[in-house]
Amino acid sequence: MLPRSHRLHRSADFATVVRKGARKGRRTMVVHAHVDSADVRVGGPRFGLVVSKAVGDSVTRHRVSRRLRHIAAEVLADVDPDLMVVVRANPASATAPHADLVRDMRTGLAAAAARARGAS
Repeated sequence: MLPRSHRLHRSADFATVVRKGARKGRRTMVVHAHVDSADVRVGGPRFGLVVSKAVGDSVTRHRVSRRLRHIAAEVLADVDPDLMVVVRANPASATAPHADLVRDMRTGLAAAAARARGAS
């Protein structure tokens, strides 16, 4: 599971990442990444999830959220510590196999992080 210290909590942080960060769309998700302008965080990168009603009913949305949090914990070591990341689930994420979600998060994260670094 994704540790609490690696989660985005404030709506202002979500807004900053989505508005100012770089994004990369994949079939199952859109990954937004923003370089945190504050001092480098000791705890590492922070992730936030957005799973809208377009993904499905509440049971489906919570299942997708749990799956994405688990995948975010898997890729945590590969992410630069000064990044803030928001993952917005697309409706296809509800039925996608685990391998597709992992691939989409890894490739989307790499591309969005590279764009965010280029924009900084």
